[in-house]
Amino acid sequence: MTKYFVAIAGNIGVGKSTLTRLMTQKLGWCPFYEAVEENPYLADFYKDMSRWSFHSQAFFLSRRLQQHYELLQRDDSVLQDRSVYEDAEVFARNLYRQGNMSARDWQTYYDLYTILSQLLTPPHLVVYLKASVPTLLRRIAQRGREYERTISAEYLASLNELYDDWVSRFALCPVLTVETDNLDYVQHDAHLDQIVGRINDRLHGKDYLALQNGG
Repeated sequence: MTKYFVAIAGNIGVGKSTLTRLMTQKLGWCPFYEAVEENPYLADFYKDMSRWSFHSQAFFLSRRLQQHYELLQRDDSVLQDRSVYEDAEVFARNLYRQGNMSARDWQTYYDLYTILSQLLTPPHLVVYLKASVPTLLRRIAQRGREYERTISAEYLASLNELYDDWVSRFALCPVLTVETDNLDYVQHDAHLDQIVGRINDRLHGKDYLALQNGG
């Protein structure tokens, strides 16, 4: 049986963890979730990004590299909730671009990421979940994490821009982009089935039709 490694990518609140959970229930694959709750710097980071950006990103990088290595050792198919590439190419880059990470810290971080990521086997597929800023804000509010209350629309918009730029340049494996503004795969099984179908088609090299929203 073929072993697959699929990474679910996307902005804060877009629904990565939810899709990972539902897909593992449907397909029987092994999930690897983002270590958000384990990050000891995260609450401080959202209060003072300039002070804690390097620490928070270094923690996520170490955890993601460890997770990436561990999932490659498994014999079954796996789903990863956010990839190591996003940490550097989107989140850390955004902090540097907005002046919340110094040039010295950014260069140290990015050099480390570049060297280590070259040693990793890439996923078979990255699934990029997209959503508009109003949708992201609504979903973030619904899940009610206290440390996310201060996340601004401008911050999410900047991340969306960097996500689009990263996906346009990413060439280590295929990328499947899914617009999620009008999708609700929690309430509508048909939406989940359509996403799973598109992922299976892409993994098997088949052409696919645009995902039809609604239903």
